[in-house]
Amino acid sequence: MSRVVRVHETGGPEALKIEVRPALAPAAGQIVVANEAIGLNFVDVYQRTGLYKSPLPLTPGGEGAGTVAAVGEGVDEFAIGDRVLYSSGGAYADEIAVPADKAVKLPATISAEVAATLVTKGGTAHYLLFETWPLQASDTILVHAASGGVGTFLVQWAKAMGATVLALAGSDEKVATAKANGAAHAFNSRDEGWVAKVRDATGGRGVDVVYDGVGKATFEQSLDCLRPRGLMVSFGNASGPVTGVSLSMLQTRGSLYLTRPTSGHYYGDKAGLRRTMAAVFDAVETGKIRPTINQRFALDQVQEAHRALEARETTGSTVLIP
Repeated sequence: MSRVVRVHETGGPEALKIEVRPALAPAAGQIVVANEAIGLNFVDVYQRTGLYKSPLPLTPGGEGAGTVAAVGEGVDEFAIGDRVLYSSGGAYADEIAVPADKAVKLPATISAEVAATLVTKGGTAHYLLFETWPLQASDTILVHAASGGVGTFLVQWAKAMGATVLALAGSDEKVATAKANGAAHAFNSRDEGWVAKVRDATGGRGVDVVYDGVGKATFEQSLDCLRPRGLMVSFGNASGPVTGVSLSMLQTRGSLYLTRPTSGHYYGDKAGLRRTMAAVFDAVETGKIRPTINQRFALDQVQEAHRALEARETTGSTVLIP
């Protein structure tokens, strides 16, 4: 028997229920992973609340890491005892059966806790910096929620590439963290006038790219921070989804570009996952990004973990420990 988190009706954190189920057996092409750590991400909140529609009942969670406990027919690249991370739905559990092509072997240098945070946060930072906009050392970027999981990696990695990073964070303490991670300028997003501060820091020009995972609350202000023909990357909805967008918003602000990327279109297949994670592993091992697990919650504290995430009380990465 093992534990699993279920959502039978979408709603608040109280919708997350711990249940018990029989031990899993892998189908053909699958492996069973005994979770050692599970990544906590805002997309899990979107699933729980129903913002992202999923059939009910559902088990949230899209990434984790642990040890292979069983191997299904036709799987020859993994063996029992291998350390792996995976990208697959239903991670909030003691164990999970995942397609073998959604798993990647872990280097000995990377712990399961760190690995559990790398698929979503590290993978997102990789495609944002290298594929959505091929970042150059001469570029200046603005990163929202810069002390969060993805934001931390964006700041660190872009700095390591030689780019100039401006950061926004929701408290003075988080601003200090962003500066420590390499931001040339960092501002409290709860203060008035941060658009003017960004403009001033760029000599009035504006930034080349804005990476905005906040969504509704910051969308138009983010556009105001861009130089003519700059790129607005809206990759998350922490404050709610962006609606009511008019193309004239882009025209009148300087013929701006706008994209709303998602990880599935960048590294949703086997080749993309392996390519992306190889780059992320290298960035960790060479110190370009420095993962920090600042919050740990037991699996049966999953409601508390979601409350902390939604209240923006977390920094760096957060994991659930079965």
